[in-house]
Amino acid sequence: MTAPSPPLAHRIEGEGPPVVLLNGGMMTFGSWKPVAERLVARYRVLGFDFRGQLLSPGRPPATFAGHAADVAALLDRIGWSSAHLVGTSFGALVATAFAAEWPTRVRSLILITAMDRATPELSRQTAELRAAVTRALEGDDRGEVYDLLVEGAYSSEFRRRAGGLLAERRARTAELPLDWFSGLDGLLRVVERFDLSSAAASWRGPALAVIAGDDRVMDEPQARAFAASLGAEVERHPTAGHALVIEQPQWLAETVLRFLDRVSAGGRGSSLGAVPEAKR
Repeated sequence: MTAPSPPLAHRIEGEGPPVVLLNGGMMTFGSWKPVAERLVARYRVLGFDFRGQLLSPGRPPATFAGHAADVAALLDRIGWSSAHLVGTSFGALVATAFAAEWPTRVRSLILITAMDRATPELSRQTAELRAAVTRALEGDDRGEVYDLLVEGAYSSEFRRRAGGLLAERRARTAELPLDWFSGLDGLLRVVERFDLSSAAASWRGPALAVIAGDDRVMDEPQARAFAASLGAEVERHPTAGHALVIEQPQWLAETVLRFLDRVSAGGRGSSLGAVPEAKR
């Protein structure tokens, strides 16, 4: 008999309707802090690390469905029958797989910088990053992995104004244990050639897709097609890159809160109302 997997590392804060934050592939749940701090005033917020990320034990599942099952087990463990799912990038794809398998457990979907299938360019980027991870595991410069992440994840504007911060993070990435790099490879393997179009088309609940204008990872036309298949409302930040959670946390928190507040109050209109101009 197979032993059950150890629980995912997680943290719960705040009071109110339940909200789950699902990480991007190279995040840990602490990366959500500037967004979560705004949400916890009105919502009970769960953050966690997927297997293969920094804090959760065990080998990462080989599919988005496997990661979704891990999320379901975590919700069972903490006693949540349903929740709003807020996912970015990798986490948005897991949220989509979760909603297809357990639709009655999903109050709404908020999917940030995501699309429903891998484009040839995303597959190329992922293969290039996996090759760098392999070299790191073999003893080469671990910072090269971070260099590739920065090039794809952050907007040109953010890279200009946050050069010192990014250099510091590169140094810290280079010091991470090899287990982190092998876990990252497991996460990237899931992304390399995925197709969640049928899962997206099955969703019939409230949904919001958040798009970044300088996203170099998720193709905007494909992201908009993803939103259309979900029947989702769309919000777009004009200058942010793929790492929207990191670049524009205040704008993102306000956008998420407007949607959550309306859905929690029972509204499902097609308009979010007036949206303040995105701050650069």
